Amino acid sequence: MKKGLVLGLMLSALPMMAQENAAKKDANEKNVFTVVKEVGRTSIKDQANSGTCWSYSGQGFFEEELLRIGKKGYDLSEMFVVDHSYRDKARKYVRLDGHLNFEQGGSFYDVLYVLKHYGAVPRSAMMGLNYGTTKNQHNELAEVLKAYLAAVVKNPNKKLSTAWQAGFDAILDAYLGKLPETFRYNGKEYTPKTYAKELGLNPDDYVSLTSYTHHPFYEKFAIEVPDNWRWSESYNLPIDELMEVMSKAIDNGYSFAWGADVTEQGFTRDGLGVLVDLEEMNHAGSDFARWFGGTVNRFNLQKAVHRADVPEINPTQEYRQEGYDNKTLTDDHGMTIFGKAVNQNGRKFYMVKNSWGETGDYKGIWYVSENYVKGRTMNILINKNAIPKDIAKKLGLK
Repeated sequence: MKKGLVLGLMLSALPMMAQENAAKKDANEKNVFTVVKEVGRTSIKDQANSGTCWSYSGQGFFEEELLRIGKKGYDLSEMFVVDHSYRDKARKYVRLDGHLNFEQGGSFYDVLYVLKHYGAVPRSAMMGLNYGTTKNQHNELAEVLKAYLAAVVKNPNKKLSTAWQAGFDAILDAYLGKLPETFRYNGKEYTPKTYAKELGLNPDDYVSLTSYTHHPFYEKFAIEVPDNWRWSESYNLPIDELMEVMSKAIDNGYSFAWGADVTEQGFTRDGLGVLVDLEEMNHAGSDFARWFGGTVNRFNLQKAVHRADVPEINPTQEYRQEGYDNKTLTDDHGMTIFGKAVNQNGRKFYMVKNSWGETGDYKGIWYVSENYVKGRTMNILINKNAIPKDIAKKLGLK
């Protein structure tokens, strides 16, 4: 009798155990995201074959700022910013006898600088596609510009010719089109500066924030990366305070431009970014290894990365500094962050607008874990009014 009772209880428990195992298995499979907070964003753009993510993300951020203040329908020209930045960079390059990074990259400050000093134009006024393609193809342009400047710098005469700047500008005009002096938009005539004035964005409202220990916290310094060729400065915050700024910004309806390292194996090309802990993933006897069913290697890494329970590194301030100093945390890519989400396990993610076209599982949107953002952020560009008052006070911001 007791034997039969025990057997009966065991049999009755099997469906419950099966449900529990199924629930655990479901929770450990591919991420399913639930949006927590999302602010306005504009359409996904495609930088195509050009190293201009900094311009796409910077202009995309300003478009999101326009949405935030109730101005819809703006599509700002990225190539207007790229063109002006090339001209400024060339003049500085020559002044420094070639001792300046002259590549396709740039920084968010380039976008801010152009808005403040040169204005803005809609994309329709300057597409920058004067070389026979429908998408950016900048390799030839970049190589021609570099070769031209190399010849200028190597000039054996002590005095530069009066023609070099005009020649350089003519190359840009041929590839990207002439910079608009005036244009018509929605039935009205503008100059770049009058158009920028109508946008209503105050360049002085925007600041760059970062987090490293080789400079004092709550002070400004120029991040030492090659693409920061203008030597612009960022406010330095402890990483936990920088994360607080980002989180509260989204909560209060502000997006921000995000500069980050995307070379990590956990930053996929189909819409996901996680700071994978490979050591923990392959730890013998770990729960992950048991459920995943074996060692993670280059052949099955992407499958493992997409699991909702993938182990992540918990990054510290020291982790960030070590990565910066040993060049494993690099200045790779600019995007915008416009929302927050969680997966089925409650893991926190940020919603990121990329500039690689409507690709991946989420049509150009990336879900990047909080740990990834904490560990791999280079800097952000944000409206200073989005910074919590106690932190802004430490930075001396009004």
